[in-house]
Amino acid sequence: MKTLIVFAVVVALALAAPLDDSKTAQILRYENDNIGVDGYKWAFETSDGKAHQEQGELKKFSDEVAALVVRGSYSYTGDDGQVYTVNYIADENGFQPEGAHLPKA
Repeated sequence: MKTLIVFAVVVALALAAPLDDSKTAQILRYENDNIGVDGYKWAFETSDGKAHQEQGELKKFSDEVAALVVRGSYSYTGDDGQVYTVNYIADENGFQPEGAHLPKA
């Protein structure tokens, strides 16, 4: 009988626990445009406040050298309730993020 009561309490506590928003988030917006060989563009937003957008295009440096140049940004709400945004570019110079909350080099 005690085992049954303990089991019932454990189940009740599990059902009463708050849900993790990231596991129940809904997609509010989704865009995907694959332009083909020369580039792409996509974006999404979720109900838990996350957003991400990115676009990439092929950049030719010479007849034999080309690289994908990617620009984008993402944002999310931190545990402190503040919205954090990161803008970035990734090109021949590497990944270069910028954000008000990120340290400057």
